[in-house]
Amino acid sequence: MQTAPMPDFPTGFRWGVSTSAYQIEGAADADGRGPSIWDTFAHSPGRVLDGSTGDVACDHYHRYAEDVALMAGLGVTAYRFSVAWPRVLPAGTGRVNAAGLDFYERLVDELLGHGIDPVATLFHWDLPEPLEEAGGWLNRDTAHRFAEYADVVAARLGDRVKLWITLNEPFVHMSLGHGTGEHAPGRTLLFDAFPVAHHQLLGHGLAVAALRARSSSPVAIANNYSPVRVLGDGAADGAAGHAYEALHNRLFTDPLLGRGYPTELGFDTTVVRDGDLDVIAAPLDVLGVNYYNPTGVRAPEEGSPLPFELVPLTGYPRTAFDWPVAPDGLRDLLGWLHRQYGSDLPPIQITESGCAYDDTPDADGRVPDPDRIAYLDGHLRAVRAAMADGVDVTGYFVWSLLDNWEWAEGFTKRFGLVHVDFATGARTPKSSYSWLREVIAAARREPPR
Repeated sequence: MQTAPMPDFPTGFRWGVSTSAYQIEGAADADGRGPSIWDTFAHSPGRVLDGSTGDVACDHYHRYAEDVALMAGLGVTAYRFSVAWPRVLPAGTGRVNAAGLDFYERLVDELLGHGIDPVATLFHWDLPEPLEEAGGWLNRDTAHRFAEYADVVAARLGDRVKLWITLNEPFVHMSLGHGTGEHAPGRTLLFDAFPVAHHQLLGHGLAVAALRARSSSPVAIANNYSPVRVLGDGAADGAAGHAYEALHNRLFTDPLLGRGYPTELGFDTTVVRDGDLDVIAAPLDVLGVNYYNPTGVRAPEEGSPLPFELVPLTGYPRTAFDWPVAPDGLRDLLGWLHRQYGSDLPPIQITESGCAYDDTPDADGRVPDPDRIAYLDGHLRAVRAAMADGVDVTGYFVWSLLDNWEWAEGFTKRFGLVHVDFATGARTPKSSYSWLREVIAAARREPPR
């Protein structure tokens, strides 16, 4: 597939790929790892679309060297992975599992040996099951246990990890895991899930302090953002759009940047104690932005428990997840962040951006995925346009390196630059892998590997 030449990116722009532990590692019973809420959820009948679990996933735990070689062949300068909390602290607190830390040390050293920056995310939704049984993120104590865990990981890897990310998408973990129950741990609290938001952010702030005490590397958080498209021109529609923007985009950004929680949603904030907001607003070095699509919103029907109604957007191509492909939304989002937060906004890295399609090998064993190439081409151009508008963006991580176990969708959705045969584990780079390798080589002004 031919595309127009990509605009130049600055020297030093970070080119990366992202994954998460439960989605690719497998080895659920290896090295003393404890159970997570996703083990419990996936093994509960009816929770996962195809009935699968992450017990084996992509077997990255045993095949990490092969996967790092794929990254090196792609030419990326950074790899964003997550550390499995229950692999390091099987009970979530207390005894440290040295064998689990050994795996991450091997991975980090393998990355550095190939000139790839390790970017470590500490929490990508796999809370240790014993902490969930004690209340999970509804329990304030979990924030303090998270800080302990951050200290343990940084004590071992703080001299080699190049960027720390505390939490991944706390909005999604709150809303799907605790609001609607579609994700682990499967709670259905709707707006009563606010304590989950607060305790995640409190844990973030406490972890920032722990990381800075052990490591000189920069610290970030990775938030999921979605620009709001208001459908309807009535005052109630505008109010619905404002409410959704406060929930999805501002709830996990305003307090990080010292502005407190948005008040439009009427949350019961009695869980917020004196001094908490100061802890949460610890200075960030980078804001991670995960972007997939905009959200259509209009006024809700009378009697709805929510102040908005979500409406599918039309007029866009769709992914296999039925998400609209809207690169303009990424440029709009970056511009909104720039205007909304001004000088309070730290440099941005796009820590996830990608698409699911039903990619299958052809008769020659190749995996053509022209839709993914078009997606990445459009979104990279959107990032470069936002940079030209004055937004400080310093990196872009593709979700994902590998086809993986996609949470409640199981093995039915493929996001990877590399096709994985889930029966054998065999990896086959797709056409998007080759395309991106050329883009990165041109951006880095060097021959492709």
